[in-house]
Amino acid sequence: QVHLVESGGGLVQAGGSLRLSCAASGDTICISTMGWFRQAPGKERDFIAAITWSTGYTYYADSVKGRFTISRDSARNTVYLQMNSLKPEDTAVYYCAASSLGYTGTYPTAYNYWGQGTQVTVSS
Repeated sequence: QVHLVESGGGLVQAGGSLRLSCAASGDTICISTMGWFRQAPGKERDFIAAITWSTGYTYYADSVKGRFTISRDSARNTVYLQMNSLKPEDTAVYYCAASSLGYTGTYPTAYNYWGQGTQVTVSS
């Protein structure tokens, strides 16, 4: 089992920045990929970014490319999402996810562990 705890959400003005953190604990040795998703009210949970744990290779949704950066600290079992140039449409609950399935996917079913979510609100 892997336990994920997110932090760093909050309220920010458009154009501002936030950094989300996700600390993993438990059976972290089994993690192959970690990712971030977001879900706005009434919408589906959308992929934002992912990073492969062993190589650090990154993947991004087109909507955040160039604005968001995913990174990891393997020693701390923590993944980060640096969000710059935030827009009101970035407002959502942001979820950290981890996969022990051995492949990297951009859809929720590719991940078998989830955090509780953290709210990000961008005001115009």
